[in-house]
Amino acid sequence: MTSPLLLGCKAIPHLHHHHHHFRLHAAVCLLVRRPCYSSTAAESPRPIRKQQQTPPSTTHHDKSPKRLLPPKGSKWENDPDYRKWKDKEAQIFLDIDPITLLIKDILHSDRYMDGQQLTSIDEKMVVDKLLAYHPHSEDKIGCGIDSIMVDRHPQFSGSRCLFVVRTDGVWIDFSYQKCIRAYIRHKYPSYAEKFIKEHYKRSSN
Repeated sequence: MTSPLLLGCKAIPHLHHHHHHFRLHAAVCLLVRRPCYSSTAAESPRPIRKQQQTPPSTTHHDKSPKRLLPPKGSKWENDPDYRKWKDKEAQIFLDIDPITLLIKDILHSDRYMDGQQLTSIDEKMVVDKLLAYHPHSEDKIGCGIDSIMVDRHPQFSGSRCLFVVRTDGVWIDFSYQKCIRAYIRHKYPSYAEKFIKEHYKRSSN
């Protein structure tokens, strides 16, 4: 059977009207040459490139922390006191990091607005781990603690600090860094000054 398109093309020369001949010839050429696209094909997403898989020999790593060995002849290897100090330094960090991270989160995140009181859990941590070791804790607490509050520093409005809200309505600020330094001096007297000198910009007597 002859294709309808071919029949149409054969019929074109026999048309007597030149204008109709031109229009029909152009339409047939468009049908023959125009590629066919479906709407679904045009809207389909581009194929996702598959990620190259790492060879099995390089995919398995030991994620456990490994202690780096000091180079031969280093101070760490030859000086037992230095090695003992570095071990104690790591121990102090492990001890104070939880409360330090908590205070930074309280002061520098959106957890508390200015003038807002701490939750009972956070307040207990601050009182037991910080305020109790402040060099002037008795003066700060006074007649008793009503709550612990976050607010702007009375002299430096660009920074926030902790306040003791006392039962008599008076509230007074206190430095958490002074509390931490006092705690280190209390618990690690032999290493406190060295640790404070190396890791705190300001030291308190």
